[in-house]
Amino acid sequence: MFESAFIFPLNHWHNHSSCLVECADGSLLVSWYSGSGEREADDVQILGARWRKGRWSRPFQMADTPNYPDINPVLFFDPRGRLWLLWATILNHRWEGALLKYCIASHPGRHGCPRWKEGDVFHISPDERFVQRIGQWADKLAPYHASLADQLRQLNADELSRRLGWMPRVHPLILGERILLPLYSDGFHLSLIVISEDAGHSWQLSEPLLSLGGIQPSLVARHDGAIVAYMRDNGPPPKRVMTTTSYDGGYCWSEVVKTDIPNPGSSIEVIALHTGEWLMIANDTEQGRHQLAVLLSEDEGRTWQVKRYLERESPGGGSFSYPSVIQSRDGTIHLTYSYAVSTSDGRRSAIKWVRFTRDWLEP
Repeated sequence: MFESAFIFPLNHWHNHSSCLVECADGSLLVSWYSGSGEREADDVQILGARWRKGRWSRPFQMADTPNYPDINPVLFFDPRGRLWLLWATILNHRWEGALLKYCIASHPGRHGCPRWKEGDVFHISPDERFVQRIGQWADKLAPYHASLADQLRQLNADELSRRLGWMPRVHPLILGERILLPLYSDGFHLSLIVISEDAGHSWQLSEPLLSLGGIQPSLVARHDGAIVAYMRDNGPPPKRVMTTTSYDGGYCWSEVVKTDIPNPGSSIEVIALHTGEWLMIANDTEQGRHQLAVLLSEDEGRTWQVKRYLERESPGGGSFSYPSVIQSRDGTIHLTYSYAVSTSDGRRSAIKWVRFTRDWLEP
């Protein structure tokens, strides 16, 4: 089975960075940001839509900070069944000025925007261990990447710069009462994981995932307890999906290395299926987002044996990116992604929804 549809018609707004969840009744809820641009545009807001009984609702507003860009919404249900919405408000039209926020609803509701019961700034406070690790990393980079090392030192020396700029992008990994929330910084050009051991009541920071541009990590757990992160490559060529592994529950991470999967500097997401196989959605090019692939691994990410395309155009033929993927309780795989094309009336974009069964991936 394979089905696809636009959640709303192509329009002239910049519609990007969706996130999808399944509700307890089997309906779907998706969020994305929409406006006349990204960090530079003060009309950017968080929108949402619901899928119920085979159709998508009209879009509705989920969050908006008047006269500021709101970007990168992430939806998830915590271990207590509460619905979270996280996003970043850009304070100064630069990614380094991102302020992380959240809202929580006791249940998702059935129509329109969920009724948020609480919300606030999600404070990120890197400690002295972070400062030490970034300082060591800057010293290591200095002989080869002097300008980046200087930038890291400047940000690291300023407490406000360490606390701002952290943004979400993909679903957190939830293991029992534990929540592992991936964050990244376009100022520090790296990632970290915010971890709750008590279903979201309190949070701790991991060590930074040190790399040259490894951002927007997607987390998946192996059967032996190790946690693997796959990241977008915003660093120097060769452009590849980057990866690192934690053996202590997400607090410390191995050296970041590049896989053999091409990546043009575009978001990916990886999930574990009910079968134990791993599924990755990624732009498998070194430049451009004109093709979007589904990859399947039978050995927990050590190799990726199956590939099938959701979108495949020639360079410049369109942009298909920023996937959000889940497997519903009935085993169906659902995903949403940003869809943008150039038309005679200018650039148009929408959020596209796709669902398929595991069998669709068979070669």
